[in-house]
Amino acid sequence: MSRMGDVLAGFHAAWEFESDSVLIRYERGLRTPKLLSALGERRIPLTALAGVTLTPGRRGTVVLRAEPRAGADPLIEAAAGQLKDGSDPYRLVLPAEREVLAEYYADELRSRLAERKESGPAERFLVPPPDAPLSFKAYDGKASFDGRTVRFRWFWTGASSAKWKAGDQSFAVSELSGVEWRSPEVFEGHLRLVRGADSPAQADQDPGTVVFGLGYGPVHESLPFAAAVLAAVRTRGPVASVTGPRREPSDIAERIRHLGELHRAGLVTDDEFSAKKAELLSEL
Repeated sequence: MSRMGDVLAGFHAAWEFESDSVLIRYERGLRTPKLLSALGERRIPLTALAGVTLTPGRRGTVVLRAEPRAGADPLIEAAAGQLKDGSDPYRLVLPAEREVLAEYYADELRSRLAERKESGPAERFLVPPPDAPLSFKAYDGKASFDGRTVRFRWFWTGASSAKWKAGDQSFAVSELSGVEWRSPEVFEGHLRLVRGADSPAQADQDPGTVVFGLGYGPVHESLPFAAAVLAAVRTRGPVASVTGPRREPSDIAERIRHLGELHRAGLVTDDEFSAKKAELLSEL
């Protein structure tokens, strides 16, 4: 390519061209899409790219877009085509007067990709996933991931009785076969952990799923989370214990009080109440 370290700056991001990769740095600010701000910067190996396009944009702009190979980027795989253009981490929007410069870099990238002669789906992820630990608040619970284990802690105000009966959940990476992310910007958004066994069709009944809602599980928090978990599943990271962390006595007391409310309302049987109460007390 051109000189290593050349930088092409556009709206919300700048691309630095290196011999074997493109380093993308995203701006942090109110005008920058939240997902891009959250990503900070990403190094995209040329081996992860299938091509590059330059097209007219809106209102006197042009759009340079690198096309990732299928299977190369866990973020794009988790998004499954649900990202809006403004949040696409592979788009660089520039003023139309910089079109000639953008075309120059597009041609340079095309030449380098042609030299590599790599096409088709990637056999493994080539773009690093977001770093753990990660967490976010869904409508019915808090999701956390430490790089080895995913944990769901249910909220009183949102979790269904089915999830309360099941209790807080902990899934080692080795238990999972995939991740299903349905954007919070559409109806019935959720994050489902795909396991070997069949799971309930309804997200609000599945203890392996957290449900999004207005203001809960936003794209810039839940999608990097989904991508990190998916990458860990594909690479089969180290197996962690599925035993949850010990809890504060006040937290246990609050959860037992709520369990009692469910019991009095007839949503939990006597046996279920006794068993769940004993389980909570064992966590002290």
